[in-house]
Amino acid sequence: QVQLVESGGGLVRAGGSLRLSCAVSGRTFKHYIMAWFRQALGKEREFVALVGWNGVGTYYADSVKGRFSISGDNAKNTVYLNMDSLKPDDTAIYYCATPGRPITWSTQLSDYTYWGQGTQVTVSS
Repeated sequence: QVQLVESGGGLVRAGGSLRLSCAVSGRTFKHYIMAWFRQALGKEREFVALVGWNGVGTYYADSVKGRFSISGDNAKNTVYLNMDSLKPDDTAIYYCATPGRPITWSTQLSDYTYWGQGTQVTVSS
């Protein structure tokens, strides 16, 4: 069974940085995209970033482009989200996710089958 466990969230001042980790078990993610989503209080869950393994590379939401970076470590079966220049609007619960089938690219929640429990990121002004 595929399990995803996020860590690395916390409280940071605006302009600061955090690195989130997502440890994957039950699957080697070499042939599956991995993505990060976030959900702010009272808002819908939204796509943040994804990394693919079939030449897809990486893709980011416009709101985080240039500030966030997604990467993966095959040896550790872990995906990371490096977040720089954080803003109060980045405050949310961050989730990592992966599809149940080997699709090559998607920003749609409905395409993602496995989700972590989430990690809270709070950015103070």
